[in-house]
Amino acid sequence: MRQRAEMKFLGRILMVLLLVAVAACGRGPSQQRAVMAGQGLGPKFGDSAPHPWVGGHPYDHPVHGIDISRYQGSIDWSTVRGSGVSFAFIKATEGGDHADPNFRRYWAEAAQARIPRGAYHYFYFCRSGRQQAAWFIQNVPRERGALPPVIDLEWTASRTCPRRPPANEVLREAKIFKDILHQYYGQRPIIYTTVDFYRDNNLASWNEEFWLRSVAGHPRIVYPGQRYSFWQYTGTGVVPGIGGNVDLNVFAGSPAQWRMWLNRRMQ
Repeated sequence: MRQRAEMKFLGRILMVLLLVAVAACGRGPSQQRAVMAGQGLGPKFGDSAPHPWVGGHPYDHPVHGIDISRYQGSIDWSTVRGSGVSFAFIKATEGGDHADPNFRRYWAEAAQARIPRGAYHYFYFCRSGRQQAAWFIQNVPRERGALPPVIDLEWTASRTCPRRPPANEVLREAKIFKDILHQYYGQRPIIYTTVDFYRDNNLASWNEEFWLRSVAGHPRIVYPGQRYSFWQYTGTGVVPGIGGNVDLNVFAGSPAQWRMWLNRRMQ
């Protein structure tokens, strides 16, 4: 979710080659066709660093959305909505003392544009789950019609908090955080995570709703057997109404299933 450069060009190429090899095993020629940004049946968003998807791609998904922070600057929300964006997750807080300076503006503007939106928290490992939950609650309103809160669990690249605690501590503190938010907002938080964090901390053991980051391969390959509701498929998306790159995501379902999800998971 942060503006990060961890996805090196070489790593992306190696993953694509791996997907090509997987797709080639026992599949016909029509199933091996590479798909690029702008193709498919879903909304036509661009990508400033596109790559071919083989063995599964995000572009046929009908329900797309964005996640944003202050780095997106001024946003033309009417244009964003008209481009096919169906939801937005907005960075609110990180750790126990930082709030995104654009959160409240984005929160109000997205609502005015009638885009379903939720708030997310970037979890740090130098503050307790209880402290971070209190900070999130202090900054994010409890509001009817909002999407469930999101806890962003990934290894931080912070110079002020470089800790990588053991998995039992990670899961304990994250559970405290999400339980407090569940009680306060009336909806169980969604868990956003990355593949290395997911594996390092055995998040497959959690019976939670997941939002998975996978920018080079389909989640069914990168997170085998894991059910998920959202897939973040690029950090270099191009969306009308937003200057520069933005994270793009899909909902894992049809428009009818999206409406059902909203009815069930809105606050």
